[in-house]
Amino acid sequence: MRLFLSLALIAAALASGCATGPSADEVFEGLANRYIDTMLRMDPVAATAYGDHRFDHELTGLSEEAVQTRRQVASAYLDSLTRVREDELSEGNRIDLAILRNRLESTVFSIDEIGEHRWNPLLHNVGGAIYGLVARDFAPLPDRLQALKSRLEAVPDALDVARAVLDNPPRVFTETAIVQNRGTISLILDDLQPFLDEAPELRDDFVGPRVRAIAALEAYGRWLEEDLLPRSDGEFRLGRDRFERKLRLTLESDLSLDEIRDAAQRDLVETRAAMYELALPLYRDYHPGRAGAADLPQDEVVAEVLDRLADDHPDAETIVDQARADLEAITDFVRQSDLVTLPDDPVEIIVMPEYQRGFAIAYCDAPGPLAENEKTFYSIAPPPADWDDARCASYFREYNDHMLLDLTVHEAMPGHYLQLAHANAFEAPTKVRSLFGSGVFVEGWATYAEQLMTEHGYGGAALRLQQLKMRLRLIINAIIDQDIHCGDMGEDEAMALMTDRGFQEEGEAAGKWRRAQMSSTQLSTYYVGNLEINRLRRLAEEKRGGDFDLKAFHDELLSFGSPAPKHVQRLMGL
Repeated sequence: MRLFLSLALIAAALASGCATGPSADEVFEGLANRYIDTMLRMDPVAATAYGDHRFDHELTGLSEEAVQTRRQVASAYLDSLTRVREDELSEGNRIDLAILRNRLESTVFSIDEIGEHRWNPLLHNVGGAIYGLVARDFAPLPDRLQALKSRLEAVPDALDVARAVLDNPPRVFTETAIVQNRGTISLILDDLQPFLDEAPELRDDFVGPRVRAIAALEAYGRWLEEDLLPRSDGEFRLGRDRFERKLRLTLESDLSLDEIRDAAQRDLVETRAAMYELALPLYRDYHPGRAGAADLPQDEVVAEVLDRLADDHPDAETIVDQARADLEAITDFVRQSDLVTLPDDPVEIIVMPEYQRGFAIAYCDAPGPLAENEKTFYSIAPPPADWDDARCASYFREYNDHMLLDLTVHEAMPGHYLQLAHANAFEAPTKVRSLFGSGVFVEGWATYAEQLMTEHGYGGAALRLQQLKMRLRLIINAIIDQDIHCGDMGEDEAMALMTDRGFQEEGEAAGKWRRAQMSSTQLSTYYVGNLEINRLRRLAEEKRGGDFDLKAFHDELLSFGSPAPKHVQRLMGL
């Protein structure tokens, strides 16, 4: 693979940035901006997602040589940061320095200690590199298609790299990669066709690259199934030491692993009790002639009410349209309640592309921080085609009308879509905070948004009960994240915790078990983020007293990009 910058050139660039003349802020800003440019050059697919389209014609290299070069670059820049006079930096740059240092440390740790490119076939999925060029209208379609053609031409070599470096993955990763690879083939074979129909002058140019890419993907799929899957016996558990170090880098929080687990266990009990108090009057409404409801087991009362609420649910044909209607109603409520300043950025609800399925039910795909005038996609996955009727029914009972409403609050309004639109409006001398946002802040805000809406009465008791069920989910996420990767929690124990203690449908719990195996530390971001955002609100209410204004607090909270909550606390003077 072609190397983008030699280490000698990088060292020279770093040295020039650390001359004695410039101010500390100028030195840091120069270093940060040079690292970002270098990173984008080495990771063209990420650059496209961020909104930098200089490298749209290239794929990201995942050979051992390419990955080690990224590691050496991160280490060189990490060393250079020690020469920055931190006490002379502006407040914003001090925070961005901490964020950049954490990013570089995380890169080095990930390559040295995790080495995911060697055992995670999902990293070698080229679907995102293709989809990112057609999903957004950032340039005229013929220009985007020319870049896409170049990426298609690079697919066979990229899959050869995957075969060369992948060895003994955990089985769940290979199984998911097989499904996603089929989705990538469908993307190139079927979903790409309407775009080519809009540019008929390019159709002939695509015949060869398209045929070769599909053939390579089909051969790769056979290799995944016939060669890699039988020897996919790798350990998905990180172990306590690696998990704890990764968690610290992921969360950028002062909370320890044990503190998080203890808090989650307490909140599990408290949230279940709150659900019972909310469910009991609903249960009595359902059974007006039945006496003694308060004597029934609490779980029985909550489970029956949730089961009744689940009777009202969408199906595969209606779920997207229903989410669109929900989004309009939610937006009207947020505006009328004056909870937070609404963005003007467009948002579109879509069916999740097939190549991305198998990991989460929904996601918010916001424009990259370097993009201009692009829309946000709120993507929802229908149940996989190979699910039987019973599992599909379980799926839609979990994502019933009330839960879908809560999901739309989380993913769109006033959750991810709104927060990320505010974040993309943030400006600073560097793009550190824009590009390296904190998942803890992002997920913390989205889960807080669910709570905020029900706090103001939206959706009544039914939505409040579903929101508390979702809160149980994020609490249990944090527990199983630790117990799986630091201990020996197995599928049966995890499923029992989710279905019995968390009232989750079997299909949802099964999907979460797979996700928990594949996403160490990410599942903890929801709960820790929720704790942190609520703590910031309490601090603001205590400090500002009678002058506390909720909308002003939200607007200020969202005005700094997406840094870790501890940095937001400092920026807000709390």
